[in-house]
Amino acid sequence: MTECLIIRLLVLVGVCLGVRAEEAGYENPSCGGKTVIVQLFEWKWTDIALECQRFLAPAGFCGVQVSPPNEHAIITADYPHPWWQRYQPVSYKLVSRSGTEEEFFDMVHRCNAVGVRIFVDVVVNHMAAVGRAGVGSAGSTFNGTERDFPGVPYTAQDFTPREMCPSKDGSVTDYNDPRNVRNCYLEGLCDLYGASEHVRQEVGRYLSRMVDAGVAGFRMDASKHMWPQDLRFMMDLTSDLNISHGFPHNTRPFFFQEVVDRKDGAVTVQEYYGLGRITDFRYCQKVAWGVQDPAQLVGVYDPAWGMADPDKAFVFVDNHDTQRGHRGHGDQLSYRWPRDYQLGVAFTLAQPYGFTRIMSSYDFGSDTNAGPPHLDDYRTADVVINEKHKCEGGWVCEHRWNTLYKMVRFRNAVVGTGWWTNYYSDGNVVAFSRGSRGFFLLVKNGTVSQTFQTSLPAGTYEDVVSCMSVTVKDDGTAEISTREEQPVLAICVACNCSEPFRTPPSPQQPDGMATTTTTPDEVSTQPTTEGVTTPAGQTSSSITEGVHRTVIFIRKQTTEGQDLFLRGGLDVGRRPGCLEHTQTVHCAIDMTTNPLGATSHYAKYDSWRLGDTRLDWMGGQVGQGTYRGQPASGTAMAWTSNHSSSPGYQELNTFGDHYWMADVNLDCSQTKAGWFEVKAFLTHANGGWEADITQETPCSGTAGGLPPYTSRNHLGRCGHFNVFAFNASVCMINTF
Repeated sequence: MTECLIIRLLVLVGVCLGVRAEEAGYENPSCGGKTVIVQLFEWKWTDIALECQRFLAPAGFCGVQVSPPNEHAIITADYPHPWWQRYQPVSYKLVSRSGTEEEFFDMVHRCNAVGVRIFVDVVVNHMAAVGRAGVGSAGSTFNGTERDFPGVPYTAQDFTPREMCPSKDGSVTDYNDPRNVRNCYLEGLCDLYGASEHVRQEVGRYLSRMVDAGVAGFRMDASKHMWPQDLRFMMDLTSDLNISHGFPHNTRPFFFQEVVDRKDGAVTVQEYYGLGRITDFRYCQKVAWGVQDPAQLVGVYDPAWGMADPDKAFVFVDNHDTQRGHRGHGDQLSYRWPRDYQLGVAFTLAQPYGFTRIMSSYDFGSDTNAGPPHLDDYRTADVVINEKHKCEGGWVCEHRWNTLYKMVRFRNAVVGTGWWTNYYSDGNVVAFSRGSRGFFLLVKNGTVSQTFQTSLPAGTYEDVVSCMSVTVKDDGTAEISTREEQPVLAICVACNCSEPFRTPPSPQQPDGMATTTTTPDEVSTQPTTEGVTTPAGQTSSSITEGVHRTVIFIRKQTTEGQDLFLRGGLDVGRRPGCLEHTQTVHCAIDMTTNPLGATSHYAKYDSWRLGDTRLDWMGGQVGQGTYRGQPASGTAMAWTSNHSSSPGYQELNTFGDHYWMADVNLDCSQTKAGWFEVKAFLTHANGGWEADITQETPCSGTAGGLPPYTSRNHLGRCGHFNVFAFNASVCMINTF
């Protein structure tokens, strides 16, 4: 006992002396300004990979919270394979009800390739419960009573000594005593001793293994039951994010701590500041009450309640625990009350407090222990998407509900605008502005038809939810009328209500393309549709569907301090109606960017490409990365060379020095018959823009071809690598 108390005392002294820094970069989700993730609760890895490609990426989600991937107990005696067996770890092997290690790694790769990050729910407070023994989901034996988990390995000495728990039976019984909360066994689960160096090292290895595979961050389960200083040591042992998956150099993982604090005990969310974001369970209650009485929504963030600071809070309307808490309608919302639930989530995505998560559930009926939809042998069933793009087979999939996924784009559009303005509420209607970028309105009952003050520039906007047009006058006012069936309205600059649905990839080719890739920057494609005649007379097929790796080189010898950026998409002559806001899907093309290398030579490129999701004519996007305070002026390009000794050496560059390169995954379905337009923008130069060119002759190269129309811009082909010269009409297009 004395030795254990000394270890704990030394740790606490270290904290007081400043060993633990308040910030270590654990609050960056690496999503380029996007602030919405979805919890795909109990989904299989194969289904999550498909959902990233076919829906989450085009819908604008930052990432996915996945269920615990660790080996877990298989429970059949009390309940048949309940959901909570995932929270009874047997080892840190990546074999679970959701799939194998190989399927997990493939999911991470495929989601990162389309710009959707993976955040893993990790259970490191405890192992499986006392009284449980047997074989886990990966085949490891274990015995909870003996505290024996050889699959890690953990033995009895790795668990919190009994004498450190003040309760009579060794269980968590008194939430007013932090020692009881953190040193005792929660629900009989074997409590790991977080001050043990061995435990910390094992947890650090577990987290680092997933980070090395491309995981962006973690939800730390039961953080309330762990001492903050123990969490700090585990987190600090975790690797930086893997730059080969598109993360900038020296980026720490994103962490969010599960701390259930409803001002009902000794442990508070403020104790976990500096350890990433902290879940704010009081927000769940506040928004549920506010939906019942909209007048309360103005006070949804109440510091007097001890709620987490806005820049620390991680907020949600419900999660897998609150859904099953038997608290009832009015104290907690869930999919069981669809209209009120949609109001609560829409408000959450519109207001500025905290980083947000949407729940995606399965229907558990009256059985709060029920596991996910399953086959006869209890293997998890596939998530089935019907022709209306909704889920079937017991999967609820709230993230595919029209109001919810449409509000994600509103949230992304208003990031960084600060707190709301023009707030209006009459007890039934709530409305407010988000800076000069967005305006939101909800109606609890009935409809509304009246004038509201917005802060938007004058013009005609499209409600992202209903597609209804709203005209804002020169004084910022708008006459708004709602419909009974659509109680939410949201308009924002450069937003529309287009659908994000894409055709699911072929089961035979899980990446949705003919590919031999292992990392996002190694995608190679095969042609898929109509033929185009090349200069040599051979036939080369245009790629007009799906997301494909596309590389653009532009030769330009620059001077010191100058950088080259890419702007493009389709000209307004090809896509009328987007002259004012060409960062819309009409003229812009959806994309993600790929890394070019791990050296410091690409530090600018890595910083500027963060958050760049569209090839457009507007320059830097809202929320796009900066480099030493300098904003991006478009899609980042990097200086490259064909000399192997050069820091800018690129294998695809077989031409020489001064070839600036952009490497992206482009949505070919948004091009014109497989062709797109680009023009370079040079910083610290008069004018900036590259001069108009006329590309009237066929391009050379192994793909080459004559574009289907003429333009004043360079015309390239999606799914190929394209070589141009600054201010010149020459072009070469090769297959990978």
